[in-house]
Amino acid sequence: MISLTQKAKYALKALVFLAKAYGKGPVLIANIAESEGISQKFLELILLELKNHGILQSKKGRGGGYWLNRPPEEIYLGHVIRIFEGALAPLPCASKRYYSRCEECADEATCEVRAVMLEVKKATLGVLDTTSLKDTLAYGQPVPLR
Repeated sequence: MISLTQKAKYALKALVFLAKAYGKGPVLIANIAESEGISQKFLELILLELKNHGILQSKKGRGGGYWLNRPPEEIYLGHVIRIFEGALAPLPCASKRYYSRCEECADEATCEVRAVMLEVKKATLGVLDTTSLKDTLAYGQPVPLR
């Protein structure tokens, strides 16, 4: 099953935090780190990667910080997770982008396990690729901004 790395999980937590602050100006990395219980150094690496993928923008110095490059309703969890995890399929033979044939499989066309894993992938993508950061806000509380 899909098991997110700490990096991917923290990326999602930081992005949800920034989605709550969307339109209110730059957010200091220290505020995100403190609120979400993430090491500031580790968070810097994560936010830089998100910035390099066009998800975030940042400004240094006084009045600086990070903010979403697009509205929260245009940023989908599946896209963010792929940045950090690559394939979302439970087996390489079920992945479209990162396909790799399973060594022990005699015939993919008749492999029952692959057939089930394709359904698992389809269901997973059905949720992650249609759930935006804005959608996640319905589950939580407002961010305490300082």
